[in-house]
Amino acid sequence: MDFGDDQEGGSESNQHQQQQQNQNQRRKRYHRHTPRQIQTLEAMFKECPHPDEAQRANLSRELGLEARQIKFWFQNRRTQMKAQHERQDNCFLRQENDKIRCENIAMREALKNVICPTCGGPPIAEDYFDEQKLRMENARLKQELDSVAGLTAKYLGRPFTQLPQGTPQMNVSSLDLSMGGVPMGGVPMGGGHHQPFGGGLSLDLDLLSGAGLGMPLSDMPTMHLPAPVTEKERPDMAKMATRAMDELIRLTQQGGNVWVKIPGGDGRETIDVQEYDSIYSKPGSSNFRAGDIRVEGSRDSAIVCMSPVNLVEVFMDPSKFMEFFPSIVSHARITDPLVNGLNGRNESLVMMYEQLQFMTPAVPTREFSFLRYCRQIDQGMWAIADVSADMQREAHYGAPPPRSRRLPSGCLIADMTNGYSKVTWVEHMEIEDKSPIGPLYRDIVQSGAAFGAHRWVAALHRACERYASSLEVPGVMHGETTGVTAEGRRSMMALSQRMVSSFCGGMTASPQHQWTTMPGAAGNEVCVRVSMNQGSQPGHPNGVVLGAATSVWLPVPADHVFGFLRDENTRTQWDVLCKENSVQPVSRIPNGPNPGNCITLLRAVSSSQTPQGGQATILVLQESCTDASGCSMVVYSPIDIPAANMMMSGADPSGIPLLPSGFAIWPAGVGGGASTSAATPMAAGCIVSVAFQILISSLPSSKLNAESIATVNNLVSTTVQNIKAALNCV
Repeated sequence: MDFGDDQEGGSESNQHQQQQQNQNQRRKRYHRHTPRQIQTLEAMFKECPHPDEAQRANLSRELGLEARQIKFWFQNRRTQMKAQHERQDNCFLRQENDKIRCENIAMREALKNVICPTCGGPPIAEDYFDEQKLRMENARLKQELDSVAGLTAKYLGRPFTQLPQGTPQMNVSSLDLSMGGVPMGGVPMGGGHHQPFGGGLSLDLDLLSGAGLGMPLSDMPTMHLPAPVTEKERPDMAKMATRAMDELIRLTQQGGNVWVKIPGGDGRETIDVQEYDSIYSKPGSSNFRAGDIRVEGSRDSAIVCMSPVNLVEVFMDPSKFMEFFPSIVSHARITDPLVNGLNGRNESLVMMYEQLQFMTPAVPTREFSFLRYCRQIDQGMWAIADVSADMQREAHYGAPPPRSRRLPSGCLIADMTNGYSKVTWVEHMEIEDKSPIGPLYRDIVQSGAAFGAHRWVAALHRACERYASSLEVPGVMHGETTGVTAEGRRSMMALSQRMVSSFCGGMTASPQHQWTTMPGAAGNEVCVRVSMNQGSQPGHPNGVVLGAATSVWLPVPADHVFGFLRDENTRTQWDVLCKENSVQPVSRIPNGPNPGNCITLLRAVSSSQTPQGGQATILVLQESCTDASGCSMVVYSPIDIPAANMMMSGADPSGIPLLPSGFAIWPAGVGGGASTSAATPMAAGCIVSVAFQILISSLPSSKLNAESIATVNNLVSTTVQNIKAALNCV
């Protein structure tokens, strides 16, 4: 036996015990200050917030504290006092801001009643406002605001929201040239009938840089992002997410007591609100809801061609989530990653913010801040649960609690082997409709068809088909790719994906995207929005872009309208640019089993001669898609020949500028009522939203003139009339 080793081992054991004793002693030294110590420190802080070393030493002897503790206490107290002053300053600034807003409204109302002394008519806005000076002043103020926000964010250690949730938002643009305008409240109807958006001519054209089409919402100052979750709140958030997960699992497996099948709805179900409240309400709680609060609850399921692990990654990654649902999610971001998951995404918990849209300016977006909880509940079985955080925490941070919120909802994902999954989706929310909804879309939205589970599942099924087509998965590819190599195929699909996302984002009616109603020809009201890009966004043309959109009801089945608009053989009947031109497909990429889901590069050859003696050629990139909900899109954008060659060669297409235009088609009953079944979308008719983007100047400082507005008005109205004439709807 070697005793030397035992002695050495004993020495190491003694050292370890001594280290533990020292650590325990250090832990014991941490203790809360007594009331007397706090009172003495507070009195000293009032006299001298920055004590020197001698003063700290005297306090240490007097209070029995270490000098290091004294130093840290004063540092923390100064930080706390600075934060209190910051909150007071913010409250004062908000009050001043509200006061200025009220004065601005009063001045605008007074200007409406001003009479021109010369002719006795209403005044001309240009005589009272210098548009160029206002634009420069707005740009200067925005720079100052961004500078202050950057300094505040640096101090707070987190992104700063200039307008906290609950601050009154005025529905006016930064450059207000209003002449008796009324906020948008309606859309045109087909068959010669007309429901106005508002009375009078409105020129509220927002010319702020980046305030329109294509602007990343992360740069917008008016987003209602939630306050960061504190350490004290984290346990409550975890409990809330766990309860939501349990309720979601029960709802996905619940029988006919809670869910009611829609007649002719192919298995779709809506929630029985009274039955739900009786089962899931907390003991002793009240189920009272205000009269202006609606409950939307629905359930649907489908088998999609994607594995559960990949689907989980889509739901937990905001960028992929937006890419999969461009027609529903206009913006999504993680505002607070609370718990990082194990073994992939299992047990992940995040605080998310999202904006949900319906592709028309007539339907306002929905904003939610909620918890998203991901858990693997069994082998090959995942669940994603969403629930709005406790509304009381919003009031704690000085904002009124939101009245629209997500109730426990989400999806259950089951592995079906061979790369397929069964997704059971539950969508459940309480909604307060603050802004008016256009009459064409009112039934679609209030019935739950616009944001319900069936809409999500159909969009997910379509996105999975598109993703599988990009990978050329056997059994999903239908049809042959023509006129393009494998590298060119990937580049063409990436460019088309960006085009569709930009088109959908340009149609949103969020507070960051202000629309103005303009009178159009042939009884159509046209919504107009102006935006500017100063080169900060690759893939967007520099200059001033004018966007316009309108909606019309057609007594034609939705699938017939979709087939007509996507067919290159009938394009000359409605497309003003391709009038009297020969349109031919250059290449085509299928995007799933439905032949209507494809990406096409079109070439329009004009009969006229170019100055060089050749024929004029127009190239158009187009994507058409439809899903099980009956929602269809035809999106296109002209591209020049060098860009097309670069795309076809397989190069990175991210720098190719696009100005997407197109159509969104939704099956609807007579006059715009929601269709009861996607299986029979041709029962009554459809609603078609038409949207165009035009680059009116490559100079960001250019002024908008009446000629530009008249051009886009004429373009939209002519296109609508051409479509009606071709479909015999005049």
